[in-house]
Amino acid sequence: MSISASMLPELEMELATTRKCLERLPTDKFGWKPHEKSMTMAGLATHIANMLGWGADTCKSDSFDVAPVGGEPYKEDPAASTEDLLAKFDKNAAAFKAALATTTDEQMMVTWSLLSGGNVLFAMPRVACLRGMILNHIVHHRGQLTVYLRLNDIAVPSIYGPSADEQ
Repeated sequence: MSISASMLPELEMELATTRKCLERLPTDKFGWKPHEKSMTMAGLATHIANMLGWGADTCKSDSFDVAPVGGEPYKEDPAASTEDLLAKFDKNAAAFKAALATTTDEQMMVTWSLLSGGNVLFAMPRVACLRGMILNHIVHHRGQLTVYLRLNDIAVPSIYGPSADEQ
């Protein structure tokens, strides 16, 4: 079995549970945040949806520069509504799954680098980036998002087993 084939079922499972969380976000709470240093609900949710696009890009390129010399720095514009958020999520999820499905084991072992202004922030095998900096990163932020749900009295969906709201 190829590396990508072994990762696809895990990705599918995490996508399904992440989408359940995003579906519950009411647009009227998009500006809410639990602390001054925290992202807004829309900012956090958009970040999660955008990371799926990063997964596709990571499969297709050997690096990404968040602030290229002479170019515009990477910027995330928060989704305007739950519908916009889910459309972004679905589009990026489909792109990530398609890109992952066609990534060979040889490509998985190629070094992938995150740059800023041409300087290497980190470099690791593509597979390590996909697991650690994309998939695990999505799961981490989904966990944060479930706290946002709880603090707003929005039912937390079942993720790895029943939630207190779905028993």
